[in-house]
Amino acid sequence: MNESIVRTLSGIVYIALLVGATLFSEYSFVLLFGMFMLIAINEFCKLSNLRKTIPLIMGIVGFVVFSPLLINTFYTNILLNIGALFMAFMLLEELFEKGPSAPKDKTAKLARLTGYVILPFLLIIKLPFVIVGVYSPFVIIGSFILIWTNDTFAYIVGKTMGRHKLFERISPKKTIEGFLGGMLFTILSACILSQFDNFLTPVFNSSLPWIGAAVILVIFGTLGDLVESQLKRKAGVKDSGNIMPGHGGILDRLDSIIFAIPFLFLYYQILTYVS
Repeated sequence: MNESIVRTLSGIVYIALLVGATLFSEYSFVLLFGMFMLIAINEFCKLSNLRKTIPLIMGIVGFVVFSPLLINTFYTNILLNIGALFMAFMLLEELFEKGPSAPKDKTAKLARLTGYVILPFLLIIKLPFVIVGVYSPFVIIGSFILIWTNDTFAYIVGKTMGRHKLFERISPKKTIEGFLGGMLFTILSACILSQFDNFLTPVFNSSLPWIGAAVILVIFGTLGDLVESQLKRKAGVKDSGNIMPGHGGILDRLDSIIFAIPFLFLYYQILTYVS
């Protein structure tokens, strides 16, 4: 089958599964992203040459203990957020260093797995519950729409107008023009989303929270894509996995959101606290 057709069909199945499970119920949403987390743990272990038994146990325990269906307090959320933010800044430091070496120590690898994969997935699972304390599927679907909008228009604008490289050492195809084009169209999408939102906009009486979310997702989502590209370069692979034909693995599809989620989650926590 033609590669572009396979890629398209695979993408449709992925989007339908994500949106369908998110809309169906909080239980199907939590279960789906719990499964995504375990797959991502397996992919990370392969990238890092790490035995997966202990990491998978860590993921399952974290999922059971910190599931929003069981424990969803302000203080536990902040604790998880701090851990994920700490690892995000560590990875950003490595990203801007030339020729950093991947950690060889098992403890360091487990720490990176926890901060880069497990904690962000737990925050994604908690995200639809963070604003009003009950399950709000539009919050998570809207976040993914913004991510997909940025990916699409950054590619289109970069392909047609891109002249200046954004981060050539890691991703030669990304351009500054593409980044700015993605930002512009994502902000426009955020304004449109706010008109259909029954969760964020009524709570804050403004569309500005969605615009702020768009800016955070574009900036840190782009950085997340670069971080995962660097991890794959160190491992000498093109994709993190092959679970999605034509798209790679779960980490390849969710690299933007898992890196941006600690910043987005903190942003929503602050908005909720001051409102």
